[in-house]
Amino acid sequence: MSTVTDKQNGAVLRAAMITAFITTFMGSSLNMSIPAIETEFQVSGALVGWVVTSYTIAVAALSVPFGRISDITGRRRIFLTGVVCFGAASLVCMFSPDILVMMILRVLQGAAAAMIFATNNAILISVYPASQRGRVLGLSTAATYVGLSAGPVAGGFLNHYVGWRSIFAAAFVVSAAAFLASRRHIPNDRQPEDSISFDISGNILYICAIGMSLYGLSNLSEGIWAWAAFAAGIGAGAGFFLYEKGRKQPLIRVEMFREDIAFSFSNLAALLNYGATFAISYLMSIYLQVVMGFTSQDAGLILICMPLIQAVFSPVMGKLSDKVRPHKIATAGMMICVAALAMFSFIDEDTGLWFAVSALMTAGFGFAVFSAPNTNAIMERVREEDYGIANSIVATMRTYGQSASMGIVSVVMGMILGDLPMEEAQIPDLILTVRTSFYVFIVLCVMAVFLSAFRGKCGGGMREDV
Repeated sequence: MSTVTDKQNGAVLRAAMITAFITTFMGSSLNMSIPAIETEFQVSGALVGWVVTSYTIAVAALSVPFGRISDITGRRRIFLTGVVCFGAASLVCMFSPDILVMMILRVLQGAAAAMIFATNNAILISVYPASQRGRVLGLSTAATYVGLSAGPVAGGFLNHYVGWRSIFAAAFVVSAAAFLASRRHIPNDRQPEDSISFDISGNILYICAIGMSLYGLSNLSEGIWAWAAFAAGIGAGAGFFLYEKGRKQPLIRVEMFREDIAFSFSNLAALLNYGATFAISYLMSIYLQVVMGFTSQDAGLILICMPLIQAVFSPVMGKLSDKVRPHKIATAGMMICVAALAMFSFIDEDTGLWFAVSALMTAGFGFAVFSAPNTNAIMERVREEDYGIANSIVATMRTYGQSASMGIVSVVMGMILGDLPMEEAQIPDLILTVRTSFYVFIVLCVMAVFLSAFRGKCGGGMREDV
């Protein structure tokens, strides 16, 4: 490989890592600013919650459509458009005059993030040889996890010392850096114009399925209407798969799931893993502050140990998955996550800080061992022309799993605490809520372990036609 190529590939890797960080950071960092936004705009907390939810739903609903478009028209075009639009939306969000404008801008920002999610890893693995796929995916995964986990910590810091608008300013600056780092070095993969074919009806069905089901999933504790929305979304999803089976150029080639069980199980494992682990930071934040009495700043510093472990070990495990069959490493990672969840399920009023930190570090290590190898296991199952759609499916599994994780917590809280605010709840009830949530997560993660282990018997290695 030439020196110029090494330089170009390094620039692509930096761009992938920067965008993986900022898009996930933006999705989680505003959580700490909800009270400040509520006070400034003089609106209800439920309405302000849509500042976060609208972004998440837009990312999940549009990642696959943009992935398909990128496979057809060229990933470079969609990626750079996404980076520019993400930065522009972040800049304009700084000057939002009211909550309605801000929510609209957040949807646009989520759409831009979906363009990035659909293309960054697809571009990354297309410029690196297969022998280095796990290593570079590990680095990108490390950036993703740092963005997800560090978002609330850094967002809380910025909100406290500078104000919530500074979070969008930071996103704009990082987006500009990503654009400058990538525009010269990302290869032009534009496809011939006559190859474009958009499955408009399939796109509409898919967006409705993801949008309605996530809307319901995010509000399960609010009442029967949320469950109805979730059911409607699931119904639309079933209709989508039935419709796509008869299409010559579908949005998603559903045969990918039926013909390749290893591909299907790898994606299901990702969904279950995120569903079982994403709410750890949220639950432990409650435990550290309400039960153990730490300030929000100190709790944030304690929680940092989890993403730090992830960031350190994700590249190592990604590189290892280039030498060892990745599904084996991913299965081991999920088993470690089960152990971490079991540790969390034992916490009570008398649990020492050392135990909580040990559990957080175990969880971080489990994430690192699972995520990059699992993504490697997915991407090695598809052809290069399907990298965009496959990468988009991975992003959707992540976003959907995160929403499911928080949905489970909201249902458990509703069952145990009812409408009682957390600050008014009894400590034993809070501990029961936290432990019950972890019991549910253990079941999900054990299911993921079996799925991950079984895929090895279905052909866990690279497809012969890839």
